[in-house]
Amino acid sequence: MRRIHLGCPWPLGSSVTPRGVNFSVAAPAADRLELLLFTDGSARTPEQVIELDRRRHRSGDYWHVEVENLQEGCCYGYRAFGPLAPGAHGFRPAKVLLDPAARAISGWDVYDRVLATGPSPNAHACLKSVVTERDHFDFQQHPRPRHSWQRTVIYELHVGNFTNRSDSGIAADQRGTVLGLIEKLPALKDLGITTIELLPVFAFDPADAPPGRDNVWGYSPLSWFTPHPGYCSSTDPLQSRHDIRRMVAACHDAGLEVLLDVVYNHTSEGNRHGPTLSWRGLADRSYYHQNKTGEYLDVSGCGNSIAANHPIGRQLILESMRCWAVELGVDGFRFDLGIEMSRGDQLKPLDQPPLFEAIESDPELSDLKLVSEPWDCGGLYRLEDFPARRIATWNGHFRDGVRRFWKGDDHSAWTMAQRFHGSPDLYSGKPVSIGKSVNFITAHDGFTLADLVSYNRKHNLANGENNRDGENHNNSWNHGVEGPSSNPAVQLLRKRQQRNLLATLLLARGVPMLSMGDEIGRSQGGNNNSWCQDSPLGWMPWNPDLCDLELKTFLQRLLTLRQALPNLINPLSPPRQKLKRQPHDQGDLWQQWHGVELGQPDWAAWSRTTATSLHMGSRGALLWIGFNAYKEPLDFALPVPASPWMRVVDTAMASPDDLPEEPEPFEGVEIELDHHSMVVLVAREVANGLKF
Repeated sequence: MRRIHLGCPWPLGSSVTPRGVNFSVAAPAADRLELLLFTDGSARTPEQVIELDRRRHRSGDYWHVEVENLQEGCCYGYRAFGPLAPGAHGFRPAKVLLDPAARAISGWDVYDRVLATGPSPNAHACLKSVVTERDHFDFQQHPRPRHSWQRTVIYELHVGNFTNRSDSGIAADQRGTVLGLIEKLPALKDLGITTIELLPVFAFDPADAPPGRDNVWGYSPLSWFTPHPGYCSSTDPLQSRHDIRRMVAACHDAGLEVLLDVVYNHTSEGNRHGPTLSWRGLADRSYYHQNKTGEYLDVSGCGNSIAANHPIGRQLILESMRCWAVELGVDGFRFDLGIEMSRGDQLKPLDQPPLFEAIESDPELSDLKLVSEPWDCGGLYRLEDFPARRIATWNGHFRDGVRRFWKGDDHSAWTMAQRFHGSPDLYSGKPVSIGKSVNFITAHDGFTLADLVSYNRKHNLANGENNRDGENHNNSWNHGVEGPSSNPAVQLLRKRQQRNLLATLLLARGVPMLSMGDEIGRSQGGNNNSWCQDSPLGWMPWNPDLCDLELKTFLQRLLTLRQALPNLINPLSPPRQKLKRQPHDQGDLWQQWHGVELGQPDWAAWSRTTATSLHMGSRGALLWIGFNAYKEPLDFALPVPASPWMRVVDTAMASPDDLPEEPEPFEGVEIELDHHSMVVLVAREVANGLKF
């Protein structure tokens, strides 16, 4: 038997020492704890069981021990003993538990999720934690790109679905992995984005889904520290961290930031009837919100909600963030249902959530980009008053308002103008500051861009829930035909509308986010909830014959335009809203709204138009953008430009003239906008040197 020593409560998890491995885990209410050592991940019985003496191997809430002659690759688990009764902690000593801070997991070949529930022992069919290195990422060789929020453009993608198709050109053994993603970085860089946001890459159980389906998206973590093995190139659990580092290093070398979509609001353990895998078996009431009778409180929609207000849960989340940011090099996080983490006891919303305060005061997390969903499934929605200074939020109102305008809904023109200008109506009358609002038209959850203009309703039968799942209120429009159409007029209008939506997103104030495949017209056949679709339905197409390359060219040029004119399109200080008759300082940047007539915006319920211009002092307009969502062409009066107008964008024109390689001269005091189209004009002094 190996010699054991007192050990240390820090660091959490397992860490290599000069004479072996130190183990530390939180179990504040446990009466007794056992450390189980296994020869390998497939072992069905432990090689050694070490009982921890609560008088020696416990410091406060943490149990710890150092075991000699162990090294990286050692497989282990815990058994925790204590009360199991309504209102008490959920100890189930028959279950072998994962270390919540383990950085690798093994045993997938013997794991049985069903046996993790109920009273039966599961040592023969359990997952095991694995001892790993804790090296830091090499930021000297691969520094963070550190793009300013003003220039940031986020591209959301799913690691598995991005390269799974055979036409991806990726070797079969690397399709759907982070190493396969590396080979597609030139395509992402060429597109013009600055930042990729990966759907969850925390280890998750694909079987955590209803019968007959797989959990593909991974919004149900088994661990907050371990990379998902399905995204790695080897079955060796120690290799997964190296794969993540290689991917992040390649992104940094290409000038691309990496954000992770992280799920700290719930776990794979579900409700009281779910499996006991890790958190529940060690510190049930420390990790989960519960009522006085011990029932879980659920605002995640997944059976449990993490008590991020509790010190132990908060500490584990912070340690997880440091693991991914400092050890593996990622550049930021997007918090799934992040506002849930601001809830206190009995789910009371807190104005100063301890987790967010800790994140924002942690020096090791100070240089990260942080984004959150401002809503949860319990009805809490905090956008302007999101209780954190440094965390940006998804602006779902932007998505809805812009969709409704281009769909042609009543009462949408004024809302469209508000969203385009930075949603001042949502932020106490002032446009949102750069880095606070992430704007988007589509995301993983919902229709793709191509489906948004092709379907009036969801088509989710393939998910096996009789079309009950997925959002019912999509603000989508099929333009006359549900689904694919051979009608040239319908096809033309759909293409135009995709350009309208993308141009509105990329030219609006705020941080834009694009969704995987929207740049080439990827369709999911009207499925707006493809979480369980590990099939071509959810995969990224790469065959040029399946891609709208004209749309891709349009988006590439649009991104070039955005980056070429940041101080006009996304200025750090929002331009003042003024009337034409007001005096203007020579260097004063100001904005004016119009309708078809100058200075007369039409905010009536029936209005389908708006236009805006940007001026420098009294010299004239530098930029004019017109939006016509009406069913017929309309003439718009133009302001006097600072120098002759040059046309940059006209979505009514055929590709590539919708955004030509060079701006084209335009003369006249008014301009016709075709139905459902958008035009961008810039003054010649601004357009000089622009080339796409």
